[in-house]
Amino acid sequence: METAVSGQTEDRVTGTIESQTSKLPSSLFLGLAVGSMVGSLVLHLAGQKHWSLFVGQWAAPFLIMGNYNKMVKQHGSDARQRWAA
Repeated sequence: METAVSGQTEDRVTGTIESQTSKLPSSLFLGLAVGSMVGSLVLHLAGQKHWSLFVGQWAAPFLIMGNYNKMVKQHGSDARQRWAA
């Protein structure tokens, strides 16, 4: 089942994911991003250059997820409006 708000649609799976992830503190994602940068530095100093690059690239997705999480908390979700009605 989909709901339409402002010409946009959102399905039940997206609403469920947003309702669960909005319970997580935004600082969690920031901590994960910083942790991946520190982990990358440690791996680089240990001579594991390929693993260092791999782990270091996790920072950006964590920050993006944190930003999305913050937006859902501030602006709500189509699913929340549908379930509240």
